[in-house]
Amino acid sequence: MKVSIHWLQNYFDKPLPTAEVISDAYTFHAFEIDEAAGDLLDVKVLPNRAADCLSHRGLAKELSAILNIPIKADPLRDPLPAFPTTEKLSVSIEDPQQCLRYMGALVTGVKVGSSPAWLKTALESVGQRSINNIVDATNYVMLNIGQPLHAFDANKITQQDGTYSIRARNAHEGEKMVTLSGDELSLTLATAVIADAHTDIALGIAGVKGGKRAEVTADTVNLIIEAANFDGTSTRRTAQALKLFTDASTRFQNRPSPELVAYGMRDVLAIIAEVAGGTLEGVVDEYPARPKVAPVQVSRTRINGLLGSAFTTEQIVDVFHRLDLPTGVEGDVFTVTPPLERVDLTIPENLIEEVGRIIGYDQIPATPFSKVEEKPDQSRFRGIERMKDQLVAEGFIEVSTQSFATKGDITLANPLDKAKPALRTSLEENLTEALAKAKYNAPVVLPPNVKPKLFEVGSVFPKEGEYMELRMSERVPEWGEAVGTVDNLSVANLEEYGNDYQPKRHGLSSFKPFSLYPFISRDIALWVPSGIAAADIEKSIRENAGELLLRFDKFDQFEKEGRVSYAFRLVFSSMDRTLTDEEINTRMEAISGALAASGYEVR
Repeated sequence: MKVSIHWLQNYFDKPLPTAEVISDAYTFHAFEIDEAAGDLLDVKVLPNRAADCLSHRGLAKELSAILNIPIKADPLRDPLPAFPTTEKLSVSIEDPQQCLRYMGALVTGVKVGSSPAWLKTALESVGQRSINNIVDATNYVMLNIGQPLHAFDANKITQQDGTYSIRARNAHEGEKMVTLSGDELSLTLATAVIADAHTDIALGIAGVKGGKRAEVTADTVNLIIEAANFDGTSTRRTAQALKLFTDASTRFQNRPSPELVAYGMRDVLAIIAEVAGGTLEGVVDEYPARPKVAPVQVSRTRINGLLGSAFTTEQIVDVFHRLDLPTGVEGDVFTVTPPLERVDLTIPENLIEEVGRIIGYDQIPATPFSKVEEKPDQSRFRGIERMKDQLVAEGFIEVSTQSFATKGDITLANPLDKAKPALRTSLEENLTEALAKAKYNAPVVLPPNVKPKLFEVGSVFPKEGEYMELRMSERVPEWGEAVGTVDNLSVANLEEYGNDYQPKRHGLSSFKPFSLYPFISRDIALWVPSGIAAADIEKSIRENAGELLLRFDKFDQFEKEGRVSYAFRLVFSSMDRTLTDEEINTRMEAISGALAASGYEVR
């Protein structure tokens, strides 16, 4: 969220420190700062705190707690007014699980125009464009306390018997709506909309964006103000499905408290009265189920035990006081009643985290681990590694596959892959799959007509108990029948055989990463006069193939009637793009032309 330090200053009598100090305070105690430029901070608010900290008020409260600087006023602690009611507006909710609360206000006789300088400056300081005094008022309140709002032109909504009627409902299948930005969207049954209940015409997408039909313009004189709370999951899915992500949807998908709705309505009505005049006819509040706030308890013993700290009761109470968390203390047990905006405080661990981060994890002394006196037994590791060295020396390539299989003695309740819901009892299934995939990539690493040889060492999980297995795609001939259990070795067998075996010494070559893009292979055969070596032809081919040539292998050679036939396989690859047949064909034509110019017959 983009945050104006000047805006934050409105919450404090004492001058705030520099932007650098504020950035460090947030970084070490609450949030990362993605960018800091002059008066503007881009604060990375994590989802667990987005319900209250996607707002200047929430971030001011955090700064107050971190720096231990009191704020001069808190809009969420001021009492709410007794809103006047009206018979000229009604509100209904089709699904209380999708729309948790809906407040509507009817305001008549407003004058829509440019916003005053203070309002424009505030919005522009965080990169928002001023639109008009009504829309700007709704945006200001959202950025200030975190409650999204919307204003409808009441004269564009049907009135029956002197009453407007707003309904929160699910969209009809195939229903369309034009947004404020002019885009026509096709809605589904899963989309929640705000509609004119008299005509059933959609006026806006709930929690995401308003519609063009009831847009506030310079001609607007009467308003219906919406302050509501929509289900976070439904809002997120709608925004994703429509590819329509807004400041409002970002806040609703993080589930702010429905209690915040009334504070948003109070503040926006006050600003509209100041900047646009008008008369408040009344407010309607549909609130099917108020959430219950459950106190959370945690002991000092539990706090210090989990953090590895030695904080006193006084230090812990001070943290809760700085965070404005009503707290009772009995013995070493703290009972905290979360305020309306702190929907993230539900379990003792949440409170422990608050204590740790506000005091500072750097204030917790480091505790050294006890030294391990006995040296660990490395025989198992050494045995397995010697076995692996031998297989590599024999031309095998090691693979490592998942521990899951289509069938097994142990079935997982929540598998990562539904196609493989069991723990493997053998390495055979996954190794077979790996071999099949390896054949497609063999031309990149192996000469023609050489099939890949794979092996794997890993745990298997039969009902008799877990053990280590070695499996190979083919046997090593020199091992013979004496090692008949090579396809199913226990840990003991691996250690015993590995300790007796000294692997062959084989040279090491430098590693080059494989390309993430597909390779292309081409074969070329030609007749040359007897006495022409394959190396001479290779030089000509490489010069004309260019830098994309990855491998060059001779796979056939024979003599007939004083001539020699050679056949080569060329593998082309790029590290930064997918090659096309056209560019490789061009290179093959250049190769063929050069060979023909040398007097060779390309077949």
